[in-house]
Amino acid sequence: MMLLAKAGLGALAVLLIAWLSKSRHYYLAGLVPLFPTFALIAHAVVGGERGAAALKATALFGLAALVPYAGYLLAVWLLAGRLSLLPVLLAATAVWLVLAWCLVAGWSRLMA
Repeated sequence: MMLLAKAGLGALAVLLIAWLSKSRHYYLAGLVPLFPTFALIAHAVVGGERGAAALKATALFGLAALVPYAGYLLAVWLLAGRLSLLPVLLAATAVWLVLAWCLVAGWSRLMA
């Protein structure tokens, strides 16, 4: 049942992004993925199964996870208009992957 709820929320988010991207407020489509849908699910599971200390650690890691996303957005902003869409998105995704790897590696060392 939980998997079905996640799929439903994901589908709803995709529909909302598609609708907003066609509206005169197209930029709001960039806000939808930031709604904490999956964070709510993760925090409910972690908080319910592991308690407050693990929930706090998960929230702190979530804050740190904003760095790869900011890198992705910065790459899109810098490359848009210089490259076509596909190379922009591929390069921005590569930036996200590198920063996410650094985050996970650093966090793992910090928590060891």
